[in-house]
Amino acid sequence: MGVKIASGDEAAAVSAAIQRFVAETAAPVAAEAQRVSPWQRAALVEGVSAKGTVQDLQGGSRWLS
Repeated sequence: MGVKIASGDEAAAVSAAIQRFVAETAAPVAAEAQRVSPWQRAALVEGVSAKGTVQDLQGGSRWLS
């Protein structure tokens, strides 16, 4: 039994079939609006918020926004 080498057309057909299979079974890509920027992710992980507390010179505190 000899080894048969595929022709150029057969190799192209196999390659196209594999590419089609991968495209049809791949996980969907998340929409841009759903992605979190690296900076936002770091802020969420560290618990940083947009507001913070600052001490007055008199010892009181007030909110900054």
